[in-house]
Amino acid sequence: MSKPDFISMSRTELRNYILEHREDEEAFQIYIDRFKSDKSEIFPAPQTIDDLTNFPELQRQHQQKPNQG
Repeated sequence: MSKPDFISMSRTELRNYILEHREDEEAFQIYIDRFKSDKSEIFPAPQTIDDLTNFPELQRQHQQKPNQG
């Protein structure tokens, strides 16, 4: 059985694959590398309840982006 092309998978597809194939170390390492990538967006954790007021807007912006993984 041949392995899927992990590089061309979106992050969501790769995550789902890993959840179904937890023993696949190669897929897991590629997934981890994507989080270390310079392209990964990192959002600061909310410090107060008031910080969450912008959540709907941030979620909308994220959903409008092309699926980059």
